Amino acid sequence: MNILIVDDHPLFRHALIQAVRHGLPQAQIQEKATVKEFYEYLESGAEPDLVLLDLNLPGASGFSALVHVRAQFPAIPIVVVSAHEETSIIRRAIAHGAMGYIPKSANPSHISEAIVEVLEGEIWLPANLPTQDMNDACSNDEAILAERIQSLTPQQFRVLMMVAEGLLNKQIAYELDVSEATIKAHVTAIFRKLNVQNRTQAVLAIGALKITEKTI
Repeated sequence: MNILIVDDHPLFRHALIQAVRHGLPQAQIQEKATVKEFYEYLESGAEPDLVLLDLNLPGASGFSALVHVRAQFPAIPIVVVSAHEETSIIRRAIAHGAMGYIPKSANPSHISEAIVEVLEGEIWLPANLPTQDMNDACSNDEAILAERIQSLTPQQFRVLMMVAEGLLNKQIAYELDVSEATIKAHVTAIFRKLNVQNRTQAVLAIGALKITEKTI
């Protein structure tokens, strides 16, 4: 059993490792701290049996990483592990393809229980979550944007997240070790797929996937 933990806080990664080993003592556990490391690991051909994914990660914007990874690697079950405990956020995560949602305040035994249930094909949610239709958790604008994010290639997704961070084409080219012309081509393709005209509109568009409390 191969479990991947993606969280930028070393102490919480350690706590998750202990929780995983409590329920699955023989599991092989890998750790990644950023979206960049996460993608590099998946693109290397690795096939984890389960991913435990934090929502607040360097290189991502809200639900964007969850949405895109689910599209690129649909066979890999993802459980969100987050400090956000609002019902609407939990429902949005499930609507975007998560197989479970574990609050970071959860008892370690619940974390182990969640992992085992998801590996058995079940969806795991906190016990006190109101019973509602998860498919209706997202607004129409958010659902449309999620589909558009799913259409991006992994490199286009990286570029979009860097655009959202305010980096210029020259800076993105340096970070990704490609030419500025290549980045310009990616940006043009991103604008087309997101149905926007410029960087400002692109950044505003992905705001629909930010983690904000909504009344659903």
